[in-house]
Amino acid sequence: MQPIPPIIVIVPRLIPAIDGVGDYGLNIAKQLRQDFGWMTSFVIGDPNWSGEAFVEGFAVHQVAECSSTALLKLLTNEQHSTSTVLLHYVGYGYAKRGCPVWLIEGLERWRKATNSRHLVTMFHEMYAFGSIWTSQFWTSPLQRNLAARLVRLSDHCLTNNQIYAEIINKLGQGKHSTIPTLPVFSNIGEPEHLTSLLERPRRLVVLGSCGPRSRVYQNSRLALQRTCLELEIEEILDIGSALDFKIEPINDIPIVCLGIKSAPDISSLLSNSVAGFLNYPTGFLTKSGIFAAYCAHRLLPICTWYQGQDVDSLQAGKHYWLGNKYQHRMNLSAGQVVADNAYAWYQKHQLSVQAHTFVTYLNLSST
Repeated sequence: MQPIPPIIVIVPRLIPAIDGVGDYGLNIAKQLRQDFGWMTSFVIGDPNWSGEAFVEGFAVHQVAECSSTALLKLLTNEQHSTSTVLLHYVGYGYAKRGCPVWLIEGLERWRKATNSRHLVTMFHEMYAFGSIWTSQFWTSPLQRNLAARLVRLSDHCLTNNQIYAEIINKLGQGKHSTIPTLPVFSNIGEPEHLTSLLERPRRLVVLGSCGPRSRVYQNSRLALQRTCLELEIEEILDIGSALDFKIEPINDIPIVCLGIKSAPDISSLLSNSVAGFLNYPTGFLTKSGIFAAYCAHRLLPICTWYQGQDVDSLQAGKHYWLGNKYQHRMNLSAGQVVADNAYAWYQKHQLSVQAHTFVTYLNLSST
């Protein structure tokens, strides 16, 4: 492959902000630099972000306001202008109601300035759905319209879920013949040397932001109790920002609330635990960084939000265990098989593999 000019990557926020999409974009950029020597600069789409002018050695520029003019000014600045932009798209990352009109209009203006400019979009989200009494119901049509405009504007589209790929195909009306589906990778590392479950402390981890962890303790309590009983769990580690309620004891097992930890610290804790618990719709597990982290660390992933079908090559009972489905008792021997399957599935789209895919489509856009 021939190298392409430096690229601009647009993300909502970067560190020190807690932003999964920003972390994803940063890790991809680091891997592109490490494996292919590519230069990247970032544009931050949140004018309220507070960070440094350089992050991990990458130049960072921030929109002064959420306007198409502010974005266009950054993308055409002579100091860091480029013919190729990689956008990490999630509507709610760029606008409170998930309708970043300014972002789409700015990219449209940038593309119209010359035909030699190219846009590759990674769709982390498409558009919201909701009941009539929710704000999502009223904003969904505009979100869909913006997503459709972005699909048609982009030279290539990638996403993290087969359902989204099908939506992109419909919105693009045949423009995109190939839409790679890349399940998210672990933002907290991919250790190479991992021990078997039998060699690890009998720990169970509940990891993530407040929403997913709250659902575990409030909606999946019985499943969590059963899991701890069958796996003979001796300690539960709760990792993430403080919840707004007290976590009640589970089977008299100590629950250690560790708060927010660094990625290396979390990786070490996962590597020394046997299971990871999450309440997340199984039809969208490929979007979950929590699930990715459990798989990458060869834990037994346990889920409780089964949607009745297997998607994206993930199978219940093979790649994750359903904690609220009384099929048969789980033990570490059977759990090791599931953990190994999840780990093997993850290797097919680990960070280095995904970086190679991005290289392919960014190169296609540059030719």
